[in-house]
Amino acid sequence: MSPANSGPEMRPGSALLIRELLHRVRTWAPRGTITYRDRLELTYAEWLARVDRLGGWLKALGVGPGDRVGVMDWDSHRYLELFFAVPMSGAALHTVNVRLTPEQAGYTIQHAQDTVLFVHVDFLPLLAAMKPHLSGVRHVVVLADGPWNAPEGLPCAGEYEEELAKATPVSEWPDLPEDTMATLFYTTGTTGEPKGVSFSHRQIVLHTMTAGLTLAVHEDPVSFRADDVYLPLTPMFHVHAWGLPFLATMLGAKQVYPGKYEPQMLLHLLETHQVTFSHCVPTLLQMLLHHPQSGTVNWRRLKLVIGGAALLPAVAREAQSRGIRIVGGYGMSETCPIVAIAHIKPELASGSEDDRLGLLTRTGFPLPMVQVKIVDGAGQAVPPGTVGELVLRSPWLTHGYLGDDASSDRLWRGGWLHTGDGALLDSDGYLRITDRLKDVIKIGGEWISSLEIEAALARHPAVREVAVIGVPDAKWDEHPRAEVVLREGLESVTSRELVRHLHAVIETGVIHKRAILTEVVLVSAIPKTSVGKVDKKRMREAAKAMVA
Repeated sequence: MSPANSGPEMRPGSALLIRELLHRVRTWAPRGTITYRDRLELTYAEWLARVDRLGGWLKALGVGPGDRVGVMDWDSHRYLELFFAVPMSGAALHTVNVRLTPEQAGYTIQHAQDTVLFVHVDFLPLLAAMKPHLSGVRHVVVLADGPWNAPEGLPCAGEYEEELAKATPVSEWPDLPEDTMATLFYTTGTTGEPKGVSFSHRQIVLHTMTAGLTLAVHEDPVSFRADDVYLPLTPMFHVHAWGLPFLATMLGAKQVYPGKYEPQMLLHLLETHQVTFSHCVPTLLQMLLHHPQSGTVNWRRLKLVIGGAALLPAVAREAQSRGIRIVGGYGMSETCPIVAIAHIKPELASGSEDDRLGLLTRTGFPLPMVQVKIVDGAGQAVPPGTVGELVLRSPWLTHGYLGDDASSDRLWRGGWLHTGDGALLDSDGYLRITDRLKDVIKIGGEWISSLEIEAALARHPAVREVAVIGVPDAKWDEHPRAEVVLREGLESVTSRELVRHLHAVIETGVIHKRAILTEVVLVSAIPKTSVGKVDKKRMREAAKAMVA
């Protein structure tokens, strides 16, 4: 019996552990399917048996509580198995960003202290290039869809499918403290080395349950249900593909994993499997909609959450014209990540098309258990409708950066997580990001949002993609520079025409009049980060190099 004042005992099954997400699906959807490209289809019963065998194999490899296991794979059924088996074993899954340079990716493996790596054959050259960082790695497991070779000069534990087939299933998953680290990945900021962001079992379970509740109880315009067909269009190395594979698996939904992101294959899978729910950054959506074979897809069945960058009205209109039900969402690497989705309140549902579009393209309405506040530079709350920095509280926000107390303290100063985003709360309680604080443009003492200029230019029918930065200006401190990619067939539109279009918008009063100083440059492509976001840091560096 527990001492009188020690609090209740944690009984088996009562802790918020990732293994509990699988409890119901074992009997709810044993004949449901998980598909990998056009290569493999598993029932949930078969997939769950593989997870149990993977647990036994991890134990045989010496993986247990406190260990870190890295994975470098395309989005696959194997990745999903590792999503569950590694944390359920007590170790933490490090989802390595395969789009980093060898030096950066190697740094993250060394910093995380990974002891086992699961590596797709496509990334063995990247692994070889980071060998100086791999002294702590005891085993490398090769992931292959066909012939494979062992990595040279590194301890190889075999090929995934061959070894998994021989493994003895784990008889019982261990009981763990619910604050045990479950996942780890690295966010690349504008300065310094990548920073390690981790989440516990408790945080992932709470995020999964709350995101699932929010997407289940709201239909307008996007829901996610057990009878949906799910395909992630966000890499699984990026904040657990926004955490939605955990939710899809808990629901027993049909899942389709695309492997390497190839537009033609993505379009093929979307149509062949009649996918009904996905999520991605705006640039990927535009790439798919503008692909020559996009006409082969019946887009009308698709529900889509857009995040990672603002959902511009022009992009939303284009998606809606294809029949896609689309909505904006918000989160960060540090927030697990979803904290807001722009569902439409019932009392606002009957608004005009423009009113509804204005809601859908806002940053979103906070999820249950998410507290939001807009503060000034002194950390004091500002009145509704006033722009300040967005700060957050929620049970699933990261506690800090791995091994970096100073940055963790800055992140959580004043007891709130500081996002670095300029934002406001409108009278209906919706959150609207006005800009990254570092991306606000200072023109003669006035602060102008780059997002507002982007939204105005994106209204022009010839604009396929646009990004705006501030560049040094001897007279005005900075002036806006807009880089624009034109749509195919409309390349005859000139930058002067786009400037005239922007000036017409400015004259309506929706953008500060000093935005009239915007310089418009036509480009063939806009640089992107490793997760598909517009890379404004590179844009600013290139602009400064041109001036120097």
